[in-house]
Parts: sequence; C-alpha cells; structure tokens
Amino acid sequence: MKRKLIERFTIVVNDPELGYNVKALTGINMDTKKRDHIIDELFKIDGVREVAEVTGRFDILVTMYSRSLDQMHKMVSEKIGRIEGIQSSESFIEMKSRTKAMPYMPSKDSE
Repeated sequence: MKRKLIERFTIVVNDPELGYNVKALTGINMDTKKRDHIIDELFKIDGVREVAEVTGRFDILVTMYSRSLDQMHKMVSEKIGRIEGIQSSESFIEMKSRTKAMPYMPSKDSE
C-alpha cells in the first residue's frame, strides 16, 4: 500500500446471485458542454455501475446491470434517453463473458 500498488482491499459480489442477470454496455454520444451534468445524471440511475470517458466513436461507455431485459429497456429508453445533452446511444447486452487473470494475479490452476 505504501508503494501504491494496492489501492484498497475489497470483495467481489456475485451479481447474478443477487438477481442482476443482465449486463449491458451503452455507448453514448453527447453535447460535451453538458458532460458533467450528463455523468451526474447517469450515476443517479439505479444499475449504472461505471461511466468511462473513451476514445473512438462514443464519448462515454456506461456499464450497467439490471434484473431483466425489460428493466434494462426501461433504463435505456426512459432514463438514459431522457437526459438532456445525450445525442445518441447504442447498447450492447452481454450474452456471455469470460475473464482472464491479470499477470500479477494467481490463476485458479496454480492454486
């Protein structure tokens, strides 16, 4: 911690066990003059976990979780779609995910 290699200790929550079975990434294009307002409004939405400013065809990528596809649809269309300054969005529903341990993390095979 003194060398700042570890920022904090945490737990990993099993989202599906808590009923959050749908994960989506939504790319958003926005009026950059309203950037701070848009990000503040996004974080007010239940289910929004992360907002990342990115390069490429979108200005920001939003990671969000919901209990159902219907709930995700409502988040995107009724909440995100109504934030002033958002010009367009495109959502990507996660179908299946695989992860790989970072080089500094032991893999389950080496235990």
